[in-house]
Amino acid sequence: MLGVLANVAAVLAGGLAGLLLRGRLSEALTANLTKAIGLCVCIIGVSGALKGDAMLLVLSLSLGAFTGELINIDKRLNNFGLWLQKKFSRGRRSNIAEGFTSATLLFCVGAMAVVGSIDSGLRGDNSILFAKSLIDGISAMVMSSALGAGVLFSAAAVFVYQGLIVLFSGFLQSVLVDALIVQISAAGSVMILGIGLNMALSAKIKAANLLPGLLFAAMYHYLFLN
Repeated sequence: MLGVLANVAAVLAGGLAGLLLRGRLSEALTANLTKAIGLCVCIIGVSGALKGDAMLLVLSLSLGAFTGELINIDKRLNNFGLWLQKKFSRGRRSNIAEGFTSATLLFCVGAMAVVGSIDSGLRGDNSILFAKSLIDGISAMVMSSALGAGVLFSAAAVFVYQGLIVLFSGFLQSVLVDALIVQISAAGSVMILGIGLNMALSAKIKAANLLPGLLFAAMYHYLFLN
């Protein structure tokens, strides 16, 4: 669990550093910084999505969006974020819900989180998670300077998500083969692209409602690509 704890610590440290910067930046600079980081997140999303099968992306994300809208995952995540917002903002204008949702998806959806956690659980090799920690720490600093304290709460999601993968790594290794991880990560990268567009263009894409698409991507892989 050392790699997971390092990742959590990096998110918290980066998030706190970003909050210290937040009060010292003008609103215009903060808005421009948000858009700049949003564009960078878009690039990350596009580069990951291009590695996947095009038909898999279309079908899995279409079915995922339909299922996600029925369940309304985005609303549930935002409601939790709003609860945190009411709990900790103390009446001040805050966007904790947006920061929590965006950061949680960015840090948890991706190949490094899955592969790194499996390597940590099976072989005690934390090198991937250490590299991810550095990336997430920098991302958390920039995101929290723009979106606020909600980014810090995403550390809890990172701990639970990656910690569970570490604990069940023996079983997951036989299921999550490399080819499957590539396809699932590609679908997840489209969600990351949605987060980037929200940050850069205020697109208001409900990226969380696409999460069931990861399951459909796995199903498509085993039915048609395996």
